[in-house]
Amino acid sequence: MFKNIFKNTSKMTTENTEMEQELDDVTLETNANGEQLIIEELSIEEQLTQDLAKERDKHLRLFAEFENYKKRTAKERIDLFKTANQEVLQAMLPVLDDFDRAVIEIKKSEDDVLLKGVELIYDKLKNTLVSKGLEEVEVRPGDVFNADYAEAITQIPAPDSKGKIVDVLEKGYKLGDKIIRFPKVVIGQ
Repeated sequence: MFKNIFKNTSKMTTENTEMEQELDDVTLETNANGEQLIIEELSIEEQLTQDLAKERDKHLRLFAEFENYKKRTAKERIDLFKTANQEVLQAMLPVLDDFDRAVIEIKKSEDDVLLKGVELIYDKLKNTLVSKGLEEVEVRPGDVFNADYAEAITQIPAPDSKGKIVDVLEKGYKLGDKIIRFPKVVIGQ
C-alpha cells in the first residue's frame, strides 16, 4: 500500500514536474514570443523614429534652401534696382559733359542772363541724375594716381608730380558702389 501510494505520489510528482516543465516551456515560449514581439515592436518603433528623423532633416534642409533662395533673389532684385538705370545714366553722361563745357564757355562771354539760364537747366539735369543714384568720382589734380579709380590717358614729364594726377580730362561717375565711367586723367612722369 505504501508502495502504491509512493508510486502514485511519485507518479504524481513526476506528472506535476512534467506539467510544470511544460508550463515553464509554454511560459518561456510565451515570454520568448512576447519578447520577440517587443523586439519587433521596438525595431518598428526605431524604424519609424529613424524615418521621422530623416523626414525632419529633409524638411529642415528644404526650408533652409528655400530661405537661402529667398535671400538670394531679394539681393539680386535690390542689385537690379540699383543698376537698372545704368544704361540710361551712361547715355546721359555725354550730355552732362556738354553742359559742363557750355557753362565754362558761357562764363567767358560774361552774359549773366544766359549763364544763369543754362546753369538752372544744368543744375536741374544734374540733380535729377543724382537723385537716380549717380555720383561723381572725386579725383583732383595733385592726388596720387590709383588705377582702380581713374584711367590714365597719357603721361607728361613732371618731376615734382611723379605718379600724381596733373589734369582731369573727363569726369568719372559711379552708380552706387560701381564705377560706370572712370575719370580720364593725365599723370606726371
